[in-house]
Amino acid sequence: MPIDILWPTFALVALVAVVMLTMFVQRIGHIRRNPPGAGDFASGEAALRYFQPVEMPANNFRNLFEMPVLFFALVPLLLITHHGNHIQVTLAWIYVALRALHSFIHIVVRNVNLRFMLYLGSCVVLMAMWIGFAADIAAAR
Repeated sequence: MPIDILWPTFALVALVAVVMLTMFVQRIGHIRRNPPGAGDFASGEAALRYFQPVEMPANNFRNLFEMPVLFFALVPLLLITHHGNHIQVTLAWIYVALRALHSFIHIVVRNVNLRFMLYLGSCVVLMAMWIGFAADIAAAR
C-alpha cells in the first residue's frame, strides 16, 4: 500500500526526536556540571567552545536536517503520485536504518571512517529512491 511509506518516515522523525532529546540532556548536564559565565555566550563562537565537550549530538541533529530533507521531500511526492511501492518502502527502511546507525556511531562510538561509510550508504540509497521515482514517473507518461 502506498501509505506504508509513512512508517519509515515516522521512524526517521522519531530518530530526530531521540537525537534532539539526547542533545538537550547532554547540554543540560554540561550546564549543571560547568555553570556558564557571562563570556560563555558572548558570541556564537564562545557558545560553541562552551558546548564543545557535548557537541556530537548537536552536530548529528544538524546533520539530520541536511540529506534527510530530500527524503522528507520525496515521501509526499510518492504518496501523491501513488508510487510509494514496496521497493520504495524497502529502500526507505534501509535509509532510516543507515541513518539510525550513523547517528549512533556519530554520538556514541565516534568512529569517523565507519560513520562516513554509513553516511555514504544512506546517500546511495536515497539517490536510488529518487532515481526510481523519476523512472516511475517517466514510465507513467
